[in-house]
Amino acid sequence: MTKIIFMGTPEFAVPILDGLVQNDYEIVGVVTQPDRAVGRKQKISYSPVKKYAVQHNLPLYQPEKLAHSAELAELIALQADLIITAAFGQFLPTKLLQSAQIAPLNVHGSLLPRNRGGAPVQRAIMNGDLKTGITIMYMAAKMDAGDIISQQAIDIKPTDTAGSLFEKLSIIGRDLLLASLPQVIAGTNKRVTQDESLVTITPNISPEEEQIDISQPAIVINRQVRGLNPDPGAYLFLNEVRTKVFQTSVGKETTDLLPGQVVVRTKKQLAIAAGKQTVIYLEQIQPAGKAVMPITAFLNGKGKDIQVGEQIIK
Repeated sequence: MTKIIFMGTPEFAVPILDGLVQNDYEIVGVVTQPDRAVGRKQKISYSPVKKYAVQHNLPLYQPEKLAHSAELAELIALQADLIITAAFGQFLPTKLLQSAQIAPLNVHGSLLPRNRGGAPVQRAIMNGDLKTGITIMYMAAKMDAGDIISQQAIDIKPTDTAGSLFEKLSIIGRDLLLASLPQVIAGTNKRVTQDESLVTITPNISPEEEQIDISQPAIVINRQVRGLNPDPGAYLFLNEVRTKVFQTSVGKETTDLLPGQVVVRTKKQLAIAAGKQTVIYLEQIQPAGKAVMPITAFLNGKGKDIQVGEQIIK
């Protein structure tokens, strides 16, 4: 039986790990990020991969940093045939990569060499890409630079969010990995060197990138909202209240109002002037301290006095 160390953290990685378990690969170790305190009450939260590992009694490792950790020596001693990562969130030390008896592999959420880096799915939406996909690749010392084993592309729909895209890609990643593994194990798979002239980089999302700049065109704001939905979420200050925005649409009309002024206000619609005379409709928001709500709920509550022409976002 092929021995595998699996390394992943978010929901994206769970179907991939489950696919390996259901197809009788021997999981000798699962590595995921340490438990984190989240929310106002700082409640300790397990990563989705840890929840799966606990439910299936898989050996679990949670080093804060793999390099120089006690867990690193233990993982190397396992002498796994394959090390497979999927959105793990840490660089792997070279000696761990070299410990794989067959190969270290990565399930990456992009069509490499485009969108190397830590936020390929979010930035594919934010950059207005029409396609993305999954790459099964060999891991190398340089980030996301290893040889490609297989790829599968999908269209990015205008309504896709990072959440919906991650969900689709996790299933594609699972199936593509399972289809590729027999050839990798037998040593009969192809290896395609990445064309370095086509590389683009997608760094992690910074806190500054979460705030919506209402002077940007509506289409740019809409991509930002979709790319950051559900986590961490884009936000703006609506009548000086920090408000997360989870769903918007781009208006077909144009306006001479200044960015941030109200263009349309009915019982069901709230449209704001954005940059270059464009219009953005707010559809689902979360004012600070409140639950996520449709815009109709806001307009019938805190937003009931908002008027057309009023500057509500600065």
